[in-house]
Amino acid sequence: MESCCINQFLEGKTIFITGATGYLAKILIEKILRVQPNVKKLYLLIRAPDSNSAKERFNNEVIKTDLFRVLREKLGANLHSLIQDKVFPVPGDIACDNLGINSDMQDEMCREIDIIVNSAATTRFDERYDTAIRINAFGTLNVLKFSRQCSKLKMLLHVSTAYVCGEKEGLILEKPLHYGETLNGGSQLDIEVEQKLVEETLKDLKARNAAEKEVTLAMRVLGIERAKIHGWPNTYSFTKAMGEMLLGHLKEDLHLIILRPTIISSTYKEPFPGWNEGLRTMDTFIVGYGKGKQNVAMGDRESILDVNPWINERGTPVKVKKFHLLDGMASLHKYIAIHYMPLLKILKWANLILCQRLQTLHSNLERRINRVIRLAELYKPYTLFKGIFNDTNAEMLRMATTESNADDTFNFDPRTIQWEKYFKEIHIPGLVKYVF
Repeated sequence: MESCCINQFLEGKTIFITGATGYLAKILIEKILRVQPNVKKLYLLIRAPDSNSAKERFNNEVIKTDLFRVLREKLGANLHSLIQDKVFPVPGDIACDNLGINSDMQDEMCREIDIIVNSAATTRFDERYDTAIRINAFGTLNVLKFSRQCSKLKMLLHVSTAYVCGEKEGLILEKPLHYGETLNGGSQLDIEVEQKLVEETLKDLKARNAAEKEVTLAMRVLGIERAKIHGWPNTYSFTKAMGEMLLGHLKEDLHLIILRPTIISSTYKEPFPGWNEGLRTMDTFIVGYGKGKQNVAMGDRESILDVNPWINERGTPVKVKKFHLLDGMASLHKYIAIHYMPLLKILKWANLILCQRLQTLHSNLERRINRVIRLAELYKPYTLFKGIFNDTNAEMLRMATTESNADDTFNFDPRTIQWEKYFKEIHIPGLVKYVF
C-alpha cells in the first residue's frame, strides 16, 4: 500500500468520527484535511443539544486550536470553504439510542458513510461507574448498532486501550477478549448484571436522599470495586474491556478493527512537534514536579526523569526539590510517615491549642498527602507495569508502509524516535506551552 494509495483510499470517502472534540480525534481530523482535502465528507459527532451548538463547539474546541495552525497557514482563507464543504458537525451522544442523531440526518449518513472511527470514551481511571459503563460499554454497542445500518460501510475502527490486559506480566499477546471472560479466572463477567447493579445502587442512593457528592463518590468506589473483583485495576480499563467484548460478540460480518494504544503523549512531528492538550497519564507527575508542588512518585528506578524549569507568573524559575522515585505503595507510605506525618501531627495539636487558627495549614497538608496517595493508587498499574506488548500486527503494517515508501506521510515506527530527545526537547516544552 503506497502513500499515494493510502491517499487514494481516503479520496472521495465519507468518514464518521465520534468523540470529535477529543484529543485523538482532533489530530485525525487535522491529518485527513491536510493530506487528503479531497475526502468527500467528515461527519463529526459532538455532544450538543442542536446543530448550531455542535458547530460552535467544533469551531471553538477544534478548528481554533493551535493544532490547526499549519493548515491555516497552508490554506489561508480557503480553509473556511474547505470546512464548509467537507466537515459536518452532528449533534448527538454515543450513550443515546441511534447516537442521539435525528432520523433525517441518520438516514442521510447511513447512505453515505464508508468508514466509522469510534474515539469517544471517558478516560478518567476512577470515573463514576454509571458514566463509564454507559459510555465505554453501552456507548460502544450503540456505535456498533449504528454501523450495521450503514449500507456502504467498509470498516468500523474502534479506539480502545492496551491496558484492557489489566496488570499482566511478561509477553502480552495481541488477542481479542471473549465475551464474559475475566482476568483473574473468577466467575464469568455479565455486563447486563453490572448495569443492573448500577441501577439498583443509584435507586438505593436516591431513596436515601443522598447528596450528589455522595452519589458521585459511591459510583466511583463501586466502579473500582467491580473492576478489581473481575481482575482489572480500575474502572476505565474494565469498561473499555467491556466495550471490546460487546463488539467482538455482536459484530457478525462487520469489518472491525480495534486499536489498543498505550500511553498517548504530544505530537512528534506532524503537524508540528509538541502539541498537547490536557493532562495525559504521565503528565500529572511531570506538571506537579515542574510546578514545585510534588517531589515523590512511584515508578521503575531505571527510568530517567529530566524536566525543564518552569517559569512562574513572576517570571522566575520554580525551584524544584530532589525527586524521590519509590518502588511501591509500601515505600510510599513509609516515605510519607517519615517526612510528612510528624508535621501533620504537630499542626493538628498546635491548631487545637491555638483555637483552629492553623486549620488552613493543617487541611492543605492533609489534602496534599491524600492526593499523593490517591494518585499513586490510580497510576500504580501503569507506573509499575511489568508487561511487554506483542506488536506483531503493528510491525506487519509498519513493514508494508516502509516497503511502499509510505512512511514519510504515515510513519508510526517508534524505533525512529530518540526518546530522551523527544521528552526533553518536544514533549515537556509542549507541556509548558499548552498545559502549564
